[in-house]
Amino acid sequence: LKNKPLACERRITVNSFSADMRCASVFGVVASASAVTPVQKVVQLMNGMLEKGKSEKHEEQVQFAAYKQFCDDTSVEKTRAIQEANEEIESLEAVIAKAEADISKLTKEIAQLDEDISVYEGDLKAATKVRKMEHQDYTETHKDYTESVDSVDSAIALIKRKMYNKKQGGALVQIVQSPLVSMSDKKVLEAFLATSDVGLDVTAPEAAAYEDHTSGIIEILEKLKDKFEDKRTELEKEESNSKHAFEMLQQDLTNSISTAKEDRSDKAQQKAKTAQREADAKGDLQDTITSRDDDQAYLNDLVATCKSKSDDFEARQTLRAQEIEAIEKAIEIISSASVSGAADKHLPSLVQGGASLAQLRSVTKNSNQIRVAAYLHEQGSKLNSRVLSALALRVSEDPFKQVKKMIKDLIVRLLEEANEEAEQKGWCDTELSTNEQTRKEKTEAVESLHSEIDELEASIAKLSKEISELSHQVKELDEAVAKATSIRNAEKEKNTETIKDAKEA
Repeated sequence: LKNKPLACERRITVNSFSADMRCASVFGVVASASAVTPVQKVVQLMNGMLEKGKSEKHEEQVQFAAYKQFCDDTSVEKTRAIQEANEEIESLEAVIAKAEADISKLTKEIAQLDEDISVYEGDLKAATKVRKMEHQDYTETHKDYTESVDSVDSAIALIKRKMYNKKQGGALVQIVQSPLVSMSDKKVLEAFLATSDVGLDVTAPEAAAYEDHTSGIIEILEKLKDKFEDKRTELEKEESNSKHAFEMLQQDLTNSISTAKEDRSDKAQQKAKTAQREADAKGDLQDTITSRDDDQAYLNDLVATCKSKSDDFEARQTLRAQEIEAIEKAIEIISSASVSGAADKHLPSLVQGGASLAQLRSVTKNSNQIRVAAYLHEQGSKLNSRVLSALALRVSEDPFKQVKKMIKDLIVRLLEEANEEAEQKGWCDTELSTNEQTRKEKTEAVESLHSEIDELEASIAKLSKEISELSHQVKELDEAVAKATSIRNAEKEKNTETIKDAKEA
């Protein structure tokens, strides 16, 4: 919408075009209408232009009201879209921050699980090594006890058969060196060994005299046998307990390793999903920022354009009001008694008498007509109105020739205006279609994001519950490991002491 003459500021309609053509037809037959003077025709023309000016002013007000409504509605819609985009940006930034925090936390938890797995595997390896050493010690000690029992049985059998001699004294010497033999028993056995060494080379009657002393030796040996067997039984029981404890610890550590690996796998998957969610949120954030900036730029342009159009509208309305006022003033002057009265008196007779148009013009062109033309020209220059300037020329010159030219110019201007309005309507239709599509896309994006938020909240609740359960299980495993470690340490101390005694024996 630009500053244009009054006749160019309205749409082409069938009624207005027909009115212009009827106006031209009327002026075409003025020469044959003896009852109407040229001054009256000019007044009719000016009255027609006055009505058109008022009508077009009203039509322009209606059109501008619709355009202003479009500006207001679009401005509200874009402002709301920008506000929603800002809220969505804040939400996406929160999602990204939450994802980054979750990734950092999951990274630490995965590192801790890796460390726990390494510790569990190290403990299992160390426990296996210790168990192997314990079993080896048990095997050797058990062998010693078994050999000691066999030596006692052999010594008792030889003594009972009275076949003990120096060559067979090795078993008894081994028994005397055992740490399980008391000092008093050692003295008795050593005395027996000394006596047996002396009596090995004596005659048979001397050996028979020595037989009375063997009963005490046999009794000592039987007690030692019972003691060796008890120790061996106790060692076997301890070995069984140690083996069972190791198997329990091994199972516990194996389960801990398996659970930790499963947890690590789950957390690694959660980390990957969270990283993907973070990447998606960053992409959506960038798209939302771009869309918001585009809406903001469009809104700024729209506000500037609407303000410019509003200023132009106010200027045109002021100009039209001044033009209407000038036309009304000209009509008032031409319709005055000094002008219209003389025309009514002289012009009809001239037309009936066959006066020529030149004579008609010379009669009608008096001082009042010149004064009206000067007034219209002055107002047209003052208001920069081409309509008033053209009207001044029509009043001062031949009205019939000018009316024809005016009608042609008016038709051209109306066609130009129709083209401009068609272009404006096309632009408006395009913008409305674009805005509707943008609105639809934003609505779908909002619904999609709300759905994703619901899914994420449900996932967070589920993961929180699983984390709580896993933490409880880890706590129970820690307590079980601590308890098993305490039991194992006590058993190890006891086994160490037993092995030490066995080695000394």
